[in-house]
Amino acid sequence: MSKRQLRDKITHFTGVFVKSGDCYLAYAEELPGTLTQGRTIEEAEENLIEAVELVLEANKELSETELAARGIPDAEVIRK
Repeated sequence: MSKRQLRDKITHFTGVFVKSGDCYLAYAEELPGTLTQGRTIEEAEENLIEAVELVLEANKELSETELAARGIPDAEVIRK
Protein backbone atom coordinates (compact mmCIF):
# COMPACT_ATOMS: atom_id res chain seq x y z
CA MET A 1 0.00 0.00 0.00
CA SER A 2 1.41 3.39 -0.97
CA LYS A 3 1.78 6.30 1.44
CA ARG A 4 -1.05 8.14 -0.32
CA GLN A 5 -3.39 5.12 -0.17
CA LEU A 6 -2.69 4.74 3.54
CA ARG A 7 -3.23 8.46 4.13
CA ASP A 8 -6.55 8.32 2.25
CA LYS A 9 -7.73 5.45 4.44
CA ILE A 10 -6.85 7.20 7.69
CA THR A 11 -7.99 10.80 7.23
CA HIS A 12 -10.15 12.69 4.81
CA PHE A 13 -10.06 16.44 4.36
CA THR A 14 -12.18 18.46 1.99
CA GLY A 15 -10.04 20.22 -0.61
CA VAL A 16 -11.50 23.52 -1.79
CA PHE A 17 -10.19 24.89 -5.11
CA VAL A 18 -10.88 28.42 -6.30
CA LYS A 19 -9.90 29.60 -9.79
CA SER A 20 -8.28 33.02 -9.46
CA GLY A 21 -6.72 34.54 -12.55
CA ASP A 22 -4.21 32.09 -14.01
CA CYS A 23 -4.04 29.77 -10.99
CA TYR A 24 -6.05 27.77 -8.50
CA LEU A 25 -6.07 28.61 -4.80
CA ALA A 26 -6.56 25.56 -2.58
CA TYR A 27 -7.17 24.88 1.10
CA ALA A 28 -8.45 22.12 3.35
CA GLU A 29 -11.75 23.21 4.92
CA GLU A 30 -11.17 21.33 8.14
CA LEU A 31 -7.56 22.36 8.70
CA PRO A 32 -6.69 26.06 9.03
CA GLY A 33 -3.28 27.05 7.69
CA THR A 34 -3.30 24.92 4.55
CA LEU A 35 -3.69 27.64 1.91
CA THR A 36 -1.67 26.94 -1.24
CA GLN A 37 -1.93 27.34 -5.00
CA GLY A 38 -1.05 25.79 -8.34
CA ARG A 39 -1.18 26.58 -12.05
CA THR A 40 -3.49 23.62 -12.62
CA ILE A 41 -6.00 21.98 -10.33
CA GLU A 42 -3.75 18.89 -10.25
CA GLU A 43 -0.74 20.94 -9.15
CA ALA A 44 -2.86 22.72 -6.54
CA GLU A 45 -4.05 19.35 -5.23
CA GLU A 46 -0.50 18.02 -4.90
CA ASN A 47 0.55 21.24 -3.14
CA LEU A 48 -2.46 20.94 -0.85
CA ILE A 49 -1.52 17.38 0.14
CA GLU A 50 1.95 18.63 1.02
CA ALA A 51 0.52 21.59 2.97
CA VAL A 52 -1.74 19.28 4.99
CA GLU A 53 1.22 17.01 5.80
CA LEU A 54 3.32 20.00 6.89
CA VAL A 55 0.57 21.46 9.10
CA LEU A 56 -0.09 18.09 10.75
CA GLU A 57 3.63 17.58 11.40
CA ALA A 58 3.98 21.10 12.82
CA ASN A 59 0.96 20.54 15.09
CA LYS A 60 2.48 17.26 16.33
CA GLU A 61 5.79 18.97 17.12
CA LEU A 62 3.94 21.78 18.90
CA SER A 63 2.04 19.24 20.98
CA GLU A 64 5.27 17.45 21.94
CA THR A 65 6.89 20.78 22.89
CA GLU A 66 3.92 21.75 25.05
CA LEU A 67 3.96 18.37 26.83
CA ALA A 68 7.68 18.71 27.54
CA ALA A 69 7.22 22.29 28.79
CA ARG A 70 4.62 21.16 31.32
CA GLY A 71 7.25 18.89 32.85
CA ILE A 72 4.80 16.45 34.37
CA PRO A 73 6.96 13.82 36.09
CA ASP A 74 6.27 10.20 35.15
CA ALA A 75 3.56 11.21 32.67
CA GLU A 76 2.51 8.47 30.31
CA VAL A 77 1.47 9.77 26.88
CA ILE A 78 -0.64 7.53 24.66
CA ARG A 79 -1.29 8.41 21.02
CA LYS A 80 -3.82 6.57 18.85
